Amino acid sequence: MLSLPAWKCPEWTLNASQVDPSSPEFTEEWQKRIRELQGAIMVASCVQILVGFSGLIGFVMRFIGPLTIAPTISLVALPLFESTGEDVGIHWGISSLTIFLIVLFSQYLKNVAVPVPVYEGWKKYRTAKFYVFQVFPVLLALCLSWLLCFVLTITDVLPSAPTDPGYLARTDSRGSVLSQAPWFRIPYPGQWGLPTVSLAGVFGIIAGVISSMVESVGDYYACARLAGAPPPPKHAINRGICIEGLGCLLAGAWGTGNGTTSYSENIGVYGLPWGAGTRFCTCSCARVLPFWKMLATGQTSLCF
Repeated sequence: MLSLPAWKCPEWTLNASQVDPSSPEFTEEWQKRIRELQGAIMVASCVQILVGFSGLIGFVMRFIGPLTIAPTISLVALPLFESTGEDVGIHWGISSLTIFLIVLFSQYLKNVAVPVPVYEGWKKYRTAKFYVFQVFPVLLALCLSWLLCFVLTITDVLPSAPTDPGYLARTDSRGSVLSQAPWFRIPYPGQWGLPTVSLAGVFGIIAGVISSMVESVGDYYACARLAGAPPPPKHAINRGICIEGLGCLLAGAWGTGNGTTSYSENIGVYGLPWGAGTRFCTCSCARVLPFWKMLATGQTSLCF
C-alpha cells in the first residue's frame, strides 16, 4: 500500500543526517502513514473476523492444500528481495558476516554444548550443558556483528562522513534515536490521531489478510504434526482465524502499523528439539535476510 506514489517518502527524508526526528514536519510525515495503515488494518481485520466467525474458512479448506499454501507464501516473500538489495547492500561486508554467523551457528555448531554453572539448593553447584548455538543462532550473530560495528566505530575505521557509503554501519549513526526517546510511554488507541481509510489501502491490506489466512491454516497443521496431535478440526481453525482477526483489529486501533498472525518461524523453533526444524530455520533465515543489516547496525526506516 505504501509503495503507491501518493505515499512515497519525500526526498528530504531519505538522508538521515539532514532530518530532525523531533521536528513537526517529519513527525507529520510518518504519522499520516501510520494513520492510513491503522484505518486499512482495522477495516481488513473485520473481514478476517467475519470469515472466521461465519465458518467460511472451514468451508473453503477443501480448496486449500500444499499446492495452494506454498505458492502463496512464496509470493508473499518475493517483494522482500527489493529490500534485500537496498538495505543489505548498504554494507555487504557486515551483511555477509551476519549471514555467515547465522549459518555457522544454526547449521554447524547447533550440537556443540556450552558448559554453564547451575545452582541446586544451598551451596550446591554443578555444570550443565546448554546448546546456546541451537537456541540463539540469530541473536548471537546479530550481537557479534553489532559488536564488530561498535569496535570499527570507536576506532574510526568506518567513515564518519554521512555521505560515505559505509556510514550507516556505524553504531552512532542513529544515536539520537535512543537519547531522545522517553524512558516510559503508555500506548493507547488513536495515539497517532484519527485513523484514515482509503479504498486502495483497504484492498491492499485485504490481499495481505487473505494470504495470512491461507498461511495460518498451514501453520496450524504443521504445529499439530510437530506436537504429535491430531489434525485440527474445522471449528478450531475457524476460531483461530477469528482470534487473529481480533488481534489485527486491536493492533490497528493501537497504531502498531502491522497485524497479528501465526508465525511459521516459531513453529520451526518448536520442532528443533526433535531435529525437525533444520529446514524451517534455513527458510526463516532467508525470510529475515532483508532486516539483518538493519538489526546489525541499528538502522531503522525513516518513513514507513
